[in-house]
Amino acid sequence: MTSDLHCEILTMADSLFSGPARFVVATELDGEVGILPGHAPLIAALGEGSVRITNPAGKIERFRASGGFLHVLDDRVTILTSECVRV
Repeated sequence: MTSDLHCEILTMADSLFSGPARFVVATELDGEVGILPGHAPLIAALGEGSVRITNPAGKIERFRASGGFLHVLDDRVTILTSECVRV
């Protein structure tokens, strides 16, 4: 059985996404970072760009974030951003 991540995208005003994910890709200041289950702990500054979340069924949820931070710990991915929209 493949383990999943738990992913959240949070802004000051809202929780835009909260749920299981098999793979998360986000735009850092100097490129993209991909997160799979078992990833090492990480804190990264995000640039303006895409966030892609692949759910356990293989469907990709797409968002556009305007900076912020990505935190990974114990198969939990938290994205904190000032602005984010689903695309």
